[in-house]
Amino acid sequence: MITVSPNAKAYIHELMETEHKGADSFVRVGVKGGGCSGLEYQLSFDNTEKEGDQVFEDKGVKVVVDMKSLLYLYGTELDYAGGLNGKGFVFNNPNATRTCSCGESFAV
Repeated sequence: MITVSPNAKAYIHELMETEHKGADSFVRVGVKGGGCSGLEYQLSFDNTEKEGDQVFEDKGVKVVVDMKSLLYLYGTELDYAGGLNGKGFVFNNPNATRTCSCGESFAV
């Protein structure tokens, strides 16, 4: 399962409204090879589920993940941090053994 923090929920709803995403839109989370630690997080809005997708809903936010990515992301919390230290989505991934300093890539 992938969970969503209250801060991430608020920001996702704000983005969906700003970008005029419809009620059928959801958050797609994935992993691809790359980044300085080997694997890189992907995050986007989508409105089409694909075969093999796993669907989760937490705090009213629908999150969709492909099966391959779920192997690396199971148990992850999607958070949002703002402030002086930077601003953006944060992946609290219990499977990551190493992350880069920017938090955009990881290794298992």
